[in-house]
Amino acid sequence: MSDEEKTEQDGAQDESKEKEMSFLDHLEELRWRIIYSMIGIVVGAAALWFFIDPLMEHVLLKPAKQFDMDLQNLRPFGQVFLYMQVAIFGGLIVSIPNTIYQIWKFIAPGLYPHERKYITLIVVFTSLCFLAGVAFAYLFILPAALKFFANFGTTDIQNIISIEYYFEFILTLMIGAGAIFELPMLSFFLSRLGIVTPKLMRKYWRHAMVISFFVAALISPGPDPFSMLLMAIPLVFLYEVSILISKLSQKKNNPRNQEDAGT
Repeated sequence: MSDEEKTEQDGAQDESKEKEMSFLDHLEELRWRIIYSMIGIVVGAAALWFFIDPLMEHVLLKPAKQFDMDLQNLRPFGQVFLYMQVAIFGGLIVSIPNTIYQIWKFIAPGLYPHERKYITLIVVFTSLCFLAGVAFAYLFILPAALKFFANFGTTDIQNIISIEYYFEFILTLMIGAGAIFELPMLSFFLSRLGIVTPKLMRKYWRHAMVISFFVAALISPGPDPFSMLLMAIPLVFLYEVSILISKLSQKKNNPRNQEDAGT
């Protein structure tokens, strides 16, 4: 083997080793970002545990009391398990800013400098959008849904609801609404990257409406049309808002193209 061939082989081995180390470094970074996210959830759950009684009485059970719904526990350890679930999922919700921050820190090395500078704003507004969706579900959709269910049917049938199904109903509603409210931020991010344009979104408006109702049917907490409609209306409204945000965030010249052209 000639010296030139040996040099090329050594270079290929070094390059392969560098790529392998880079992949392992990415795995290590992902592991730590997951750990940091889990720590945030645990800290949030632990903090909420100190306020679990007022949280249950004044937040979780308040809507049921408002419409005279009787809740029942069907398992000996049901209330213990319920309290733990409330603390864990509450910690998940309040630690959303930290979780989103860890996600963006993981993907930041793969972004251009002009894209990385938006990370702070994206983390803040993404968190606000999710929390706004949770608040909207609790303050508006949940009371409307429970009022409809409480007044529907005959008075000869008493509404005695399992606490497990009640909590699952509220959790699905809040998480679904929080995810729906991320649509404007998704539109902003994709528009800044030049992937989505207002013209494209307006062109497929009818398709988006069909998809909106389909998504609403998937994430709605109940199989009834009323619950689906409660989830579909905000989704349709947010799609219109997303078109407006796409118009405001779109640049005349995409910086990615400018950098590619200059290289």
